[in-house]
Amino acid sequence: MSLLEQRETIETNILTQVAAILKIPVQAIENFDEEQAMNIISNTASFDNCQYPTFLNHQPTFNPIDKIVELYDEKIALYERLLQDVDLVI
Repeated sequence: MSLLEQRETIETNILTQVAAILKIPVQAIENFDEEQAMNIISNTASFDNCQYPTFLNHQPTFNPIDKIVELYDEKIALYERLLQDVDLVI
C-alpha cells in the first residue's frame, strides 16, 4: 500500500482493483481530500465540544435498578407457578 501512496499517479486498472477491494467507487479515491476527511472525523467524534466520542456518553433510557426489580418479580412469579404445578401433580 505504501508503494502506491508514494507514486505520483496510479494506473487505472490498479485503482479499479483497490476500489473494488475497499468496496468504494473509484471516484471516491480520485476525489479524496485528506483535510476534508479529517474535518468530518473531528466534527462527528465530538459531543457538546468535548473530546470524547458520543458512544462514551451514552445514557440508557431506562433505570437499570428498575430492570433488576422487574426480573426479580418475574422470577418470583415463575416460582409461584412452579409450586402450583407441583401441588396439582401431587
